[in-house]
Amino acid sequence: MAIIVNLDVVMATRKMSLNELSETVGITLANLSKLKTGKVKAVRFSTLEAICKALECQPGDILEFVED
Repeated sequence: MAIIVNLDVVMATRKMSLNELSETVGITLANLSKLKTGKVKAVRFSTLEAICKALECQPGDILEFVED
């Protein structure tokens, strides 16, 4: 099983840059970049909530479960 992070897709549809999202959410550019590329093992609900507020989306728009 795998969790796919579609943050880049949602950011592109909202026309928001990584720098802008980083400033809006209040997390470092490095951590946001790791999240965007799926190189993190966990994400805090508070961070996910802030990202969803900034991008005006639902958690399911960003995270996707795919069975192997």
